[in-house]
Amino acid sequence: MGKRIVTIGEAMGLFVSDEFGPLEKVQKFTRSIAGAELNVSVGMARLGHEVYYATQVGNDPLGKSIKRFIESEHISSSFVFESNDYVTGLQMKQKVTEGDPHVASFRKGSAASRIGLDQFKEVDFTKFDVVHLTGVFLALSSETKAVSHFFAEEGRKAGATITFDPNLRPNLWNSQEEMVRSINDLAAKCDVVLPGISEGKILTGFDTPEEIADYYLHKGVKLVVIKLGEKGAYAKGQDYEGTYIKGFKVDEIIDTVGAGDGFAAGVISGLSEGLSIEDSVIRGNAIGAIQLSSPGDNEGLPTREKLEHFIQSAGSMKTAN
Repeated sequence: MGKRIVTIGEAMGLFVSDEFGPLEKVQKFTRSIAGAELNVSVGMARLGHEVYYATQVGNDPLGKSIKRFIESEHISSSFVFESNDYVTGLQMKQKVTEGDPHVASFRKGSAASRIGLDQFKEVDFTKFDVVHLTGVFLALSSETKAVSHFFAEEGRKAGATITFDPNLRPNLWNSQEEMVRSINDLAAKCDVVLPGISEGKILTGFDTPEEIADYYLHKGVKLVVIKLGEKGAYAKGQDYEGTYIKGFKVDEIIDTVGAGDGFAAGVISGLSEGLSIEDSVIRGNAIGAIQLSSPGDNEGLPTREKLEHFIQSAGSMKTAN
């Protein structure tokens, strides 16, 4: 049942505030690990898929702890490189009672941003069923942009499904124009695109899920799934009529970070296992909801048993809008 997936990104040390208030006033933090693509990797691995995560870390304590964490989650570290010249990036995350927490990143010139195309020339992409990419890694440097396109192109040649989460990080780009152009250039090389509704509006200039989906379908993308927050998601494909699929009620939102990555893991795993598009999106909505109730970026990502229990107890809330 499990499929082989490879993804590439930047894993960082994460220091989560133990106290409310501005980060500059906080005295105590709990250390964790962050990274959009790593979160997807953890989500997929916990659901029983064979996951390969590619990155570069510094030869430093944070880098060593990241590699140990990857291996502890039963994710292959065969593409985790160590650099003696560059350090591992890190983030500090605010503790909040509502809304998105402020996250301060220290990643410029990090080991991951200096990963080289030559490090992947010998990778056999025919061994992978899925290649997952995001706009975060794309944004880090000219090197990571080249590697992202290489993964998409070589993966497609090898017959893998290429999935892409735009994951907009405007602060990583020189301008919004460059961000929009670069994200859409990569999206056009992918099979499945997973934007949030606000991201889709920025990237396409359109306002409705239907228009945003059509924009990417006209570029050759096979399936577009648009996250609509508490309303659920909208999915439309080349051979799939547009459908609104409701989400799950979350009584208390603890932390919004990582919910989108959980959604991606749910959709990608469902499609990989041969579930229908609708059931795959229901799974994505469920994992996103579970993750909203967890304080960490990936700690709440469920095992298959926990996921099935959540869906059964909550009841799937799918509907056509």
